[in-house]
Amino acid sequence: RIKSAVASTRRPEVLGGLGGFGGLFKLGKYREPVLVSGADGVGTKLLVADRVGRHDTVGIDLVAMSVNDILTLGAEPLFFLDYFATGTLDPDVTVQVVEGIAEGCRQSGCALLGGETAEMPGMYAPGHYDLAGFAVGVVESDRIIDGSTIEAGDKLIGFSSSGIHSNGFSLVRKLLKDHDWNAEYGLGRPLGEVLLEPTRLYVDDILPHMDHVKGLVHITGGGFTENLPRVLPEGLGIQIRKGSWPMLPIFEMLAEVGQLSEHDLYTTFNMGIGMVAIVKPENMSVFTGAHLIGEVVSGSGVELL
Repeated sequence: RIKSAVASTRRPEVLGGLGGFGGLFKLGKYREPVLVSGADGVGTKLLVADRVGRHDTVGIDLVAMSVNDILTLGAEPLFFLDYFATGTLDPDVTVQVVEGIAEGCRQSGCALLGGETAEMPGMYAPGHYDLAGFAVGVVESDRIIDGSTIEAGDKLIGFSSSGIHSNGFSLVRKLLKDHDWNAEYGLGRPLGEVLLEPTRLYVDDILPHMDHVKGLVHITGGGFTENLPRVLPEGLGIQIRKGSWPMLPIFEMLAEVGQLSEHDLYTTFNMGIGMVAIVKPENMSVFTGAHLIGEVVSGSGVELL
């Protein structure tokens, strides 16, 4: 039942078919290829999928969390592997999950090369499952994005998130556990659907313009304050201008329900920005549909203005 979903992600470099003990992928066209790998999961967002009874979106999250990570080094995603573990296999749920994984692969242009489905009775509560994903990409050795050329005066271009993405859900579930997830609460659609909105993939937005990028940051767990400094050379900090991008209503709701401080919000959630590119001022215009959200300054850390 999952063969067609896997086949829809095939790239010309894939050798062989589904069902072997390993996946084969032929590298070509590169001068000095460096493989870039990443692994991640979906976290407790899986419990949101279970409560809503919808499992076709978390696979997109699974792909996005790893693919967006390897993208930050300038890598083109090549292939993806998944690990699906449960107590007793429910074929309908499994198919939904794998179809979501295939959709994430199609959105990022990578092949779903293989994976593992494990039944472990007694390890998981009835109806529960866990996911892990592994992405492999490639970048030319002289085009690796490592942030080493970032300097004061460079600009931060923020790419909008689709929602909460796939971090902070332990807090989200705690705050909203007694809410009616079928109600809209002014969000424009049911709360459960808003929470399940899959993580946005940024490959098409950024990969064609890598020559203009000095640094990339995937805003995941830890929010702005923990992720942005990871790419900065010593002696540099970042100023973020709040209000320079649209705030998603779900974050306003979480702030109100949980009485969360600004510090709590910006160290937990993406706050509406899922990826940040650091560029020279003269290169800002190549990124359409993004937001100028701040700049690099002398100093250290992240300052919210």
